[in-house]
Amino acid sequence: MQRIMTSAALVFAGALLLAGCTAGGGGSTSAAAADPCQAVNSEVRDISNGAQNVLAAGGDPSEMQDSLDGYSERVTALDEQYGSDTGTSEALGVLNEQIDAASSFAATLPTDPDAEVDSEAVAEQQGAIAEAATEVTNSCDAG
Repeated sequence: MQRIMTSAALVFAGALLLAGCTAGGGGSTSAAAADPCQAVNSEVRDISNGAQNVLAAGGDPSEMQDSLDGYSERVTALDEQYGSDTGTSEALGVLNEQIDAASSFAATLPTDPDAEVDSEAVAEQQGAIAEAATEVTNSCDAG
């Protein structure tokens, strides 16, 4: 059963990576530096995909929490750098809350690698992160 769930998680993670690559593509780093919204959107896409992939891959709950906490720190740094200038501060706060919720969720996962994990609950966490990331993008584009 664990192998099936692991395989499904890997397929889902691959789909997320592909979606992230096709969603915003290209652009030079100098262009991102010139356009704060582009920089925010790029970083948020990377953070969102990374956090969702951590959840999809599973593994040791404490390692998952550490990874998710790292993504939360990146959101905080992004907010400090661009939040006020781009009007995304509130939306970045919501994204940070969703990543923190996912980290708390990871703490509840079983440490036994053969234990069954509620894939629907994992998908809910991933969906909440994706939705919050979309709101950041929308708030920046609107501002």
